[in-house]
Amino acid sequence: MVEEAVKRIDKYNPVVNAVIHKMYNQAKYQSEQPISGTFAGVPMLLKDITQELKGEPMTAGSRAFVNYRSKEDSHFVKRLRDTGVIFLGQTNVPEFALMGITEPEYYGPARNPWHTNYTPGGSSGGSAAAIASGMVPIAGANDGGGSIRIPAAYTGLFGLKPTRGRTPVGPRAGRNWQGASVDHILSKTVRDSAAMLDELYVNEKASAFRAPPFYGSYLKLVQALKARPLKIAYSTNSPIGTEVEKECVEAVQKTVQLLEDMGHHVEEKEPNVNGRELAKSYLTMYFGEVAAMLHDLEGVLGRKAKSSDVEASTWLLGILGKSGSIEDYVLSLREWDLAAYKMESFHEQYDLYLTPTTAFKQAQIGELDTKPSEKLLIGLASQIAENSLKRTPFTQLANLTGQPAMSVPLYQTEKNLPLGVQFIAARGREDLLLELASQLETTDYWVNVNKRFKMEYAGNQYI
Repeated sequence: MVEEAVKRIDKYNPVVNAVIHKMYNQAKYQSEQPISGTFAGVPMLLKDITQELKGEPMTAGSRAFVNYRSKEDSHFVKRLRDTGVIFLGQTNVPEFALMGITEPEYYGPARNPWHTNYTPGGSSGGSAAAIASGMVPIAGANDGGGSIRIPAAYTGLFGLKPTRGRTPVGPRAGRNWQGASVDHILSKTVRDSAAMLDELYVNEKASAFRAPPFYGSYLKLVQALKARPLKIAYSTNSPIGTEVEKECVEAVQKTVQLLEDMGHHVEEKEPNVNGRELAKSYLTMYFGEVAAMLHDLEGVLGRKAKSSDVEASTWLLGILGKSGSIEDYVLSLREWDLAAYKMESFHEQYDLYLTPTTAFKQAQIGELDTKPSEKLLIGLASQIAENSLKRTPFTQLANLTGQPAMSVPLYQTEKNLPLGVQFIAARGREDLLLELASQLETTDYWVNVNKRFKMEYAGNQYI
């Protein structure tokens, strides 16, 4: 299996640019040792941020960290080791995992295997491209604002963001992105995501949060294929009042019809959450985290960080983070908690909440590049972030409230590209999401990534 995965990486990676660091020698050694666990011998890739492997680079998509080597395994990686997986390398991310596309200046863009002129999304875009092209069946991912669900939606994969506190965050962090970010995997199947969640589920001392307990097996749950009817609310309106493309709306509308045909009760209804204020609070955290990353960079470089160390947009976002007030930070966290309370009340009426995963279809590679004129103006740095948010306004809600959410591949666009829809559940109710996903996976609507295309070389690209 490892040898086959290596062949596929070497064949397809020159085109999709999913893998930025290979660990073939270590993988060969590991595969020759006795292996046990649920995923014994399964080759996988790690995301090039937070998923640290002792002795290996961890660049976070930035040239500034190219000489950094991890001093120990992250707790997430330790749990993965226990499952028996074999690590083959690390996947491409935008610098500091900040964008919903994966186009770092240092490594170059990751490309969508469905059509290499388009983005696979971000920030787990490299992981998504690796799985969708058939390099590996699963890959590490994390989600602080949609970074599991967005690339899943754009590449025809299943992407589950677990409840805050469900998976490991240690040893150096009690929280990632103030609790907004959670680690898990991307996968082709619901089964693999459920089985890995069983293995990753932990109450660790290092974590600042504890997820509500689940007594059972997520894998057994999806294998049972239960068909209990659910009450599901849905909306196609952007929570920040911006445009939602026609096909993103249509993806939800077709899903509503499918759900009703399956016996679920579906009703158009939005939660009483102030989307604009929540987006503002998200950006406050976002800017602050960039400033903190630049502070951490100084410890790695052994000197004060300079604008030339990172991409222009990253530096400008960091300046915004440094200029923010403590008052803004406190008020933003209050907004998170208020939204969490309102969503818990909402889920007393509805089991799940359905929306588009994204408001726009896949952007073309380079379409969202920062213009040279923008790089010169600090005032436009916030506009860069806000423009990114307009394309993906639906995913941040679950990050800030701590709820589990998933993107499922139920629609293909006129250009034959996949487009996911999102379901959100109450905190601790991954079981409802996985149960529904396992039902949807049996329908003809589910996009079969294994039948997506044949990777044939044509001119200068695979199609």
